[in-house]
Amino acid sequence: MSKMFVLSDCDNIVHQYLSELRDVEIQKDRTRFRKNLERIGGILAYELSKDLHFISKSIQTPIEVTKGKVLDEQPLLICVLRAAMPFFQGFLDVFDKADCGFVGAYRQEKENRIDIEFLYQATPDISDREVILIDPMLATGKSIVSTVSNLLKIGAPKSLHIVGVIAAPEGIEHISSQIEIPHKIWVGTIDKALNEKSYIVPGLGDAGDLAFGPKL
Repeated sequence: MSKMFVLSDCDNIVHQYLSELRDVEIQKDRTRFRKNLERIGGILAYELSKDLHFISKSIQTPIEVTKGKVLDEQPLLICVLRAAMPFFQGFLDVFDKADCGFVGAYRQEKENRIDIEFLYQATPDISDREVILIDPMLATGKSIVSTVSNLLKIGAPKSLHIVGVIAAPEGIEHISSQIEIPHKIWVGTIDKALNEKSYIVPGLGDAGDLAFGPKL
């Protein structure tokens, strides 16, 4: 069973960003749409940082030597192209020294089923790393499961964090049942369900198209 963190469990500014992401009129402003994804990424990165390990370090200020805390090691950020790019930027702004990887996984809709096409992977070694897998929409969860399966072929992470802006209960259940290594899911909010086309309801539409324009 996955451990979970949900930003919308309490009142905070993320509710406003989510409302703007969903609003069909505000969605016409691509810059604002991308910025709201980035903002939520930064807030989730801050919350996730509380689960990471910090060490003490001596700091020379202009006045005297004092003690500070810094990350023991930088996490590895992995972005699921293309929709995750603005969301990923929010994480990169917070973990600005992190190594980064990129994967290409997308849904292929066929008769009575959805398959995942996995076409691209460019990542550092994930072995014994704090891996943060970044994808804004956790719908069926199949692309995340496929991505993790491919990543595990090149190493075993120290810990795995799966982050999204909006998740469906079905996607969370699929991830929890299929990913056997310890992991934690971090999301902005959990919506009510998937519809007959496996889109999140109420959702916000296609995050990649809204951020960058429609694809063929």
